[in-house]
Amino acid sequence: MTSNGPLAHTFKANPHWLPRQPERGLHHIPGSKGLPFIGNTFPLLRDPRAFNRRMVEHYGMVYRNRALGSTSVQLLGPDANELVLFDRDRLFSSEQGWGPVLNLLFPRGLMLMDFDKHRADRKTLSVAFKPEPMRHYATQLDAGIAARLPSWRGEMKFYPAIKKLALDLAATSFLGVDLGEDADRINQAFVDEVQASVSPIRSPLPGTSMRKGVRARAYLIDWFNREIPARRHGARGGNGIDFFSQFCRATDEQGEPLSADAIADHMNFLMMAAHDTITSSATTLVGLLARHPEWQERLRDEVRALDPQVPLVDQLDRLTLTDYAFKEALRLMPPVPSIPRRALRDFSFGGFDIPAGTGVGVNVMFTHHMPDIWPEPHRFDPLRFTPEASKGRHRFAWVPYGGGAHMCLGLHFAQMQVKLLMANLLRTYRIESDPGAGEAWQMFPIPRPKDGLPVRLVALA
Repeated sequence: MTSNGPLAHTFKANPHWLPRQPERGLHHIPGSKGLPFIGNTFPLLRDPRAFNRRMVEHYGMVYRNRALGSTSVQLLGPDANELVLFDRDRLFSSEQGWGPVLNLLFPRGLMLMDFDKHRADRKTLSVAFKPEPMRHYATQLDAGIAARLPSWRGEMKFYPAIKKLALDLAATSFLGVDLGEDADRINQAFVDEVQASVSPIRSPLPGTSMRKGVRARAYLIDWFNREIPARRHGARGGNGIDFFSQFCRATDEQGEPLSADAIADHMNFLMMAAHDTITSSATTLVGLLARHPEWQERLRDEVRALDPQVPLVDQLDRLTLTDYAFKEALRLMPPVPSIPRRALRDFSFGGFDIPAGTGVGVNVMFTHHMPDIWPEPHRFDPLRFTPEASKGRHRFAWVPYGGGAHMCLGLHFAQMQVKLLMANLLRTYRIESDPGAGEAWQMFPIPRPKDGLPVRLVALA
């Protein structure tokens, strides 16, 4: 068994991590430790929005909670988002926040890096998001979406269909290859990794979700490692402009290439993020447009107003209403509903002194539904994002991509892909759904509709 094998290790903190703050050191903060051993894990996973609402009603906007094996302090609202995500004073570790959840599955991914190491790797990886490769991705994405849409006509479950398409598109843009017969196994491996991140059992014991996730990671890392030698020399990946080939040729600030382990870890994390979060967000938007046909027509009119003689990829900035609608979908259902960190030093917030070593969480979903910021917060209203409506709004009131140094590296890629999807979809089909379709969601680890979002795609004349 290699060092990447599924039973090579169980979770343990890296040597430089601070010890977790004992729960007795947090008793001055109101909250709940839940049931013995399991804490509040199950009510949190069952309905996180209702759970968080109850906690705020009982304890306020700063509260203590025990779930998924550890105790954390939740800090709510846009001021908390700014403090933790912008992190002006380098108070918070993303590595030590995400690590207990992801360290067995996505170690050394960009989210599990802090400060100078994070900045250096992010700078190296950003070469793949420059204008020339982004235009190349857009052209490939547009062609891939257009080729798939004819098979979608009629009744279908949108979530699994867009997940398969998103993985195929990610393979084209990120890997430069057609996954072919490996596609289903690779997709299942990502599903197993992501699901393991919220497993109540945090060690890969036989029969557990974590065991499946760790085995899935081993399979994917092996797949990437087998490809790296050829990618370094341009032997695969067509013109070599895909993410994977660029990472294999990239050099750090000292002019040294990334190690094979670093490349494999970054690709494992980015491939997951690229197709799972886009799948969730695109499903949210399509479900909303099915329930709000008047907005569907407004977006369709915007698409029809584009110049048919100009490539779609050159006109995406004209899809203003589509951009507003996507932002509103991300407000209503952010693909990462909460974000963990760990305090590296003592700090104060909301009238409470919080010691170093404390797990800290900000709740994106809660902020996105605060009625004093978003009137009628459950109503779908893309016009909330016009310049006039946005004026004066707290800059951390809308944070679906995180914020600060850890803001999502692929946010422009996600926006581009969803605009291409909607432009192709709306000029081809009318989207319909029955009452209640897509209304019940599983929130963690990444939101998805429990019914898969059944829709009817009716061809337009």
